[in-house]
Parts: sequence; C-alpha cells; structure tokens
Amino acid sequence: MNAKTPHPAIGGNWASLLLPIAADDSIEFDKLGEEIGILIDAGVDGIYSNGTAGEFHNQTEEEFDRIQAMLAERSKASSTPFVIGACQPDPRIMLDRLRRAAVLDPRAIQVILPDWWPLTDAEAVDFLKRAAEAADGIALILYNPPHAKRVLAPKELSMLCAAVPELIGIKLADGDASWYAEARRHLSGISLFVPGHHLATGIKEGIAAGSFSNVACLSPRGAQAWTVSMRNELDAALDLERRICMFMDTHIVPFRQQFGYSNAALDKLLSCIGNWGPVGTRLRFPYRSIDTEEAVRLRHIARSELPDLFP
Repeated sequence: MNAKTPHPAIGGNWASLLLPIAADDSIEFDKLGEEIGILIDAGVDGIYSNGTAGEFHNQTEEEFDRIQAMLAERSKASSTPFVIGACQPDPRIMLDRLRRAAVLDPRAIQVILPDWWPLTDAEAVDFLKRAAEAADGIALILYNPPHAKRVLAPKELSMLCAAVPELIGIKLADGDASWYAEARRHLSGISLFVPGHHLATGIKEGIAAGSFSNVACLSPRGAQAWTVSMRNELDAALDLERRICMFMDTHIVPFRQQFGYSNAALDKLLSCIGNWGPVGTRLRFPYRSIDTEEAVRLRHIARSELPDLFP
C-alpha cells in the first residue's frame, strides 16, 4: 500500500448522485452531467456516487466506470470534494470497483459488507482489510444501513475500526438516547454520517460528522444552508429538523410502509418534489417508481411546510 499522509477529516452535507433513467432503462448521461453541475453550483460540502439512491446494485461495470469518471472529472475541475461508492453485494466485484475507484483519487471510497450471507466479525475484518489494500491509501467509509443483512451496533463497529485503521467513517442509521450514548462510548473519533433528516440531532448529541443526505435530495442548497446553520443556530436547526421529520413521516415514509417502494424510490421522489434538476422518479427495472404526479402534488406542500429549504 502506498504511504500517504493521514486521511483528512470528512464531514458536512453530502449530496447523492441520482441516476436519470430513460424509459428504455438506459442511464441518461447528458442529464447526469447536468445534475453534477447543479450540485456543484449549490455549494454542497461534497458529492457522493453509488449509494442506495445511486442504484449501485443495478449497473454494469462499464456504466459504473463511466459514472465515476464523469463525477471525478467535473468535481476536480471545480475543487468539489467527492466520494465514490464502490458498493456491490458481490465481494469480488466490489474489490474490483475499489481498485478502479482508487485511481480517480476521491476523498474516500464507500463500501458495504458483502451481503448475500451475513459476515461474521472475523469475516468482516478480513473483507475490510482486503478492501483497504484495494483502495491503495484512499480512506474507506462503511455503509451499514438498516436493511443490511447485519446491522452492526456501535461496539461492533468500533471493533472493525480498530482492526482496519483505513476505515475512517461510517454511514448508518441513528437511534434513541441509549444508542447515542453507546456511539459516544465506542465511536469517538470516527466520522459518523447519520440520516439527513436527523443531522441536527446528531450534531447536538456530539456524534454526527455529517450526512450523506436525503434532505439534499429534496433541496441541495437548502440542505447546505441548514447544515451551516447548525454551527451557530442549533436551536433553530433543530426546529427545522422537527418539521422535516414531520414532512417525511406524513408524506414520504408511507410510500415505503404502505406501498412497499424502495428507499431509492423515496429519494428520487424527494428530488422530483424539489424540482432542482433533471433526475425524475424513474428507477431501473425491476424496481417500481413513484408516479411523477405524486411529486407535483407534494411540491407546494413541501414549500409551505419547509420554506427554509427553498430559498
């Protein structure tokens, strides 16, 4: 592994790169380039590719390479930090993605634990060590979402970070007061990325470094301004968080809980409600998409209930 300087701290409001999908299931790369430009102009703290909302599980390797090359080229030209998601359920494909992503010199590379069969602690350490070798000096961020085959507790995550120093950050779901207490006990010094709509609470609890943010799906500029406000106006930011959560619980979460739509479908719905770019609500087959008419219906509600996010 190359000897490099210590990994810089990473945090703030990171916007997801969502895939514009055509009716024939192809990726509309012209619109993707336009989207990257909009996110750069919004001044977000960084852009990340190939999270759940980026449909990393549903791409060819040629498409993966083209997406990352476009993000890297445009981000570097504007000095915008970027993180590449090398996530893939198959460990061999993920390691290959890691090697190719490392060449593009992102701020970090995001991985998941291979999840056809849940890994034991020892297997997770073995995989992450191999991932660190493949990343060749680029820092790793572990994505451990609530739908992972193994959702790791703070103590288990601490063990992984101790065993693999290249693992500098974790994207995860937060929890109640006892979870935050456990996170403070075991994960001090690790950059934790909580759900976007809980970021102010994560800051208040002394845990969150930032978010790979669903709020940025709704409004990149608004999410950035909200994140900045947490430094000096935390009480106001917490009030906005309460209203964001109420909007999500009332208008967005039911699409998953009642109708079974995926989290990626919800994130694309948010982007279409925000109407800031050319993404649309369409997901790749076989995943079902939420009708665009729902986004149009919710636009005035979002602006009425969350005017702070739409300056």
